[in-house]
Amino acid sequence: MTPLERRAAGLPYVYNDSAIIDEQYGYQDELAQYNRTLPSEHEKRKQILSRIMAEDCTIDTPVHANWGLHNVHFGNHIYCNAMVSFVDDADIYIGDYCMIGPGTVFATAGHPVHPRLRELRYVYNLPIHVGKNVWIGSGVQIMPGITIGDNSVIGGGSVVTKDIPANVIAVGNPCHVLREIGEDDRKYYYRDYELDFDPDSDQLP
Repeated sequence: MTPLERRAAGLPYVYNDSAIIDEQYGYQDELAQYNRTLPSEHEKRKQILSRIMAEDCTIDTPVHANWGLHNVHFGNHIYCNAMVSFVDDADIYIGDYCMIGPGTVFATAGHPVHPRLRELRYVYNLPIHVGKNVWIGSGVQIMPGITIGDNSVIGGGSVVTKDIPANVIAVGNPCHVLREIGEDDRKYYYRDYELDFDPDSDQLP
């Protein structure tokens, strides 16, 4: 099998194969154009994003992606803060209404532990799946093959090495479930700061 075929099959492969690198550079060039746009150039940014990944989302610059966001699949109404890195050698799926804090890393790629394999430049890739309405705090690192369930919150600085279920707050290194999201979260928006309206009301302030 060629390195390109091994990559498609999810097997360890040599990452600096010319067929892989040439395709990768094309996507990176387009992302570089996006990173050079001005914040006020909304239409230009929308046009570039629609070509490389998604519309109806906000991605602050700079943003880095190994494959120029080609393998990043956004839902709708996603906000991605600045300095986020998508190591998108495998697919990264992020659901509707997610918020991604600055400096977050989505790492689908890893290297074998055996030193000889690293000398030979082998790498492996595993996809990442993030559900809908997930809030990922600043500086979070998400490792290869991870799934995060709908509505969960990942605390800033966490290193996510295992799957996180839906409807929980998870923090730490390694990231672990702190508690479920419950009725108190309907009353308090942050620590003991009380919300002054019903979040399920038809008439929001």
